[in-house]
Amino acid sequence: MLLVMIALGGATRLTGSGLSIMEWRPVTGIIPPLTHAQWEHEFALYQTIPQYRILHDGFGLAGFQRIFWLEWIHRFCGRLIGLMLFVPLLVFSLNGTIGTRLAIRLALLFVLGGLQGGIGWFMVASGFDPDSTRVEPVRLVLHLCFAFSLYAAILWTALGVRTPRPAGLDAGRGVAWTRGLAIASAVLIALAIVAGGFTAGTHAGFTYNTYPDMDGHLLPPHYARLVPFWRNLVENLGTVQFDHRALASLSVVAVALTLLVGLRSTLHKPARDALMLLGWGVLAQYALGVTTLLLVVPVWAGTLHQTFAAVLLTLLIVLLHRLRRPAAF
Repeated sequence: MLLVMIALGGATRLTGSGLSIMEWRPVTGIIPPLTHAQWEHEFALYQTIPQYRILHDGFGLAGFQRIFWLEWIHRFCGRLIGLMLFVPLLVFSLNGTIGTRLAIRLALLFVLGGLQGGIGWFMVASGFDPDSTRVEPVRLVLHLCFAFSLYAAILWTALGVRTPRPAGLDAGRGVAWTRGLAIASAVLIALAIVAGGFTAGTHAGFTYNTYPDMDGHLLPPHYARLVPFWRNLVENLGTVQFDHRALASLSVVAVALTLLVGLRSTLHKPARDALMLLGWGVLAQYALGVTTLLLVVPVWAGTLHQTFAAVLLTLLIVLLHRLRRPAAF
């Protein structure tokens, strides 16, 4: 369900649907407009923000309904995920099916899921500012990173429940190196996801749509033109896209090294299988990124690229879980 939410979030962003619902109603918002008057009310609210005047002026109620439904489904799925976690958690806690430690962890994840909804509104509200047609990139990255962090935490918890005790790993040659390289790959992939968030938030993917060069340049022109320098990392379109490219390429190299060392080591079959899948996964994600760039970010490609980032993260977490030391959960 979280994977679907991540995919919906990408589609919502790429279609400009995220600002179509002007009110944050965590409970009553589950009911969409049911009458023509209610639809007119929602549309009238949307017409007050800059995105409508600048990008969608005159697209009518039917056009508004198309973007409204995508955003409503995105929010509805968020509520449904919360319900799907809370109700079983309550039942299993009361009848003693799960232990206290797991119950506390799941309750914390439920609270963090609610916080993610608040962060989502914090992000959306930034798009209502004067002369703004999109949300602030920093807030979008915060929302995206929190979603991926929740996904990783829930997946790691599920894997721990499924396999409470790690399979014995030979402490011999290559195992420690493989684990270290897998962790380094995780750091690089996480940074690439953050950079991808800034690429999406600033619309940097719509510039420099050539590969492997950037419109004939190795580095984009004016890479460090903004002062202080850190602003280039989040505002300069060429810098933002280049950093995402560089981190993605480094991730491929790191995973390749992990494969090279891991397949020559004494890993057990489950870890070797996870490692092979990670190798194929990082190549597929890299190819999706290049395709998205060359096609100038069509909705389907951008959505698939964001979704497969979560798939790649899944493969990486499975590998790390199978490589974990006996003391880990």
